[in-house]
Amino acid sequence: MLYPSMDPNERFRARRAQIRRRKRLRRAAVFAIVLAAVIALAAGMTLAGKSLSDGKEATGAKSGEPALEVSQAAPPQAPPAAQRPRPLPVEIRGVHVTGALASVPGKMAEYVGYTKHGLNAIQLDVKDEGGIVNFVPSSVPLAQRIGASRPHFKPREVVRLARANDVYLIGRIVVFQDPVLARARPDLAIRTAGGGVWETSGGLQWVNPYDRRVWDYAVSVAEATARAGFDEIMFDYVRFPSDGDVSRAVYPGQTSQSRTELVTDFTAYAKRRLEPLGVRVSTALFGLSATRDMGLGQSPRLIAQNVDTINPMAYPALYGGGELGIESPTAEPGETVFRTLADFRSAIRGSRAQLVPWIQDWNFSEREVRQQVEAARLMGAKGFLLWNAAGRYTTSVLAAPATG
Repeated sequence: MLYPSMDPNERFRARRAQIRRRKRLRRAAVFAIVLAAVIALAAGMTLAGKSLSDGKEATGAKSGEPALEVSQAAPPQAPPAAQRPRPLPVEIRGVHVTGALASVPGKMAEYVGYTKHGLNAIQLDVKDEGGIVNFVPSSVPLAQRIGASRPHFKPREVVRLARANDVYLIGRIVVFQDPVLARARPDLAIRTAGGGVWETSGGLQWVNPYDRRVWDYAVSVAEATARAGFDEIMFDYVRFPSDGDVSRAVYPGQTSQSRTELVTDFTAYAKRRLEPLGVRVSTALFGLSATRDMGLGQSPRLIAQNVDTINPMAYPALYGGGELGIESPTAEPGETVFRTLADFRSAIRGSRAQLVPWIQDWNFSEREVRQQVEAARLMGAKGFLLWNAAGRYTTSVLAAPATG
């Protein structure tokens, strides 16, 4: 018994004092544990910050160069099931839309209106051949700092419009042809032996595929697009340049890694960063890249391991006479698409990637565009996308295939 010589009131007061002392001791112990945890967490954050800094230095930044400051977004987390990509259409039937066209009031609604003809997909340029980012991504301050961002559309509004009409939305990101970034940051550009920025015969600049900061910039724009709700990200110009005097091109930081390995590694890197956001990844490739090695780093067989869809650019206008064993590819557009996809099917056999070819919808009649679409169907493609830089399309070919 506690304090037996005390009267009941004294024992009660003593007991209460004892309980208070025990509570104070417990609070002190809890405080000490919390304080230790905070100190450990702070130490861990310091180490993590150092690792992140070391990682940025490893991308190729040199002393005295401005920080790239590509992305300020939080690390992506695995999305709930509701945020995963919507089911793919049974057959993708879509058109290409530029950022400039999307900026015209009512134009996106006009293209969405093609659903009455059978359209179920739109490929919208997010980052185009000129290096322009067609919206203003707050998580990619570099795009604004170099003057690449344009408020041509608001991505979330485009997503709402597309989903309200059951349209599958693909955001196209041009990667290594980027005149805006190359001019603003020559340290990221392909150079010449004299130290200048290399240009194509058309006066366009490319950024250096060997510089991982270039990768980060393109994929950061893609992440912002994915977070806005796009269903798929399509990477284009994922290759080395082919136009101009490529013998004069100098790649700072070039390693012994082959072009094919480098381009394939980029697609794997992009997939790793985008997959947690619940978005599909695709890559546009030259139509002949499955037929022969073009020396540009594009291997459909290898890239197919890293993407959900491959988009062969099967435009007959890009083929020379005799390619694919066809005397005049533009005179036989259906056969050209058929043989292109036959080579791609063989190249990606065993992978889970699907084929959705680009179809040439300029300088051809409705019958010739339809021949290409039918060739894609005969080869078991998952669908097709029509390309016309002017945005004028043969809507009659967008109808679903006849059944029965």
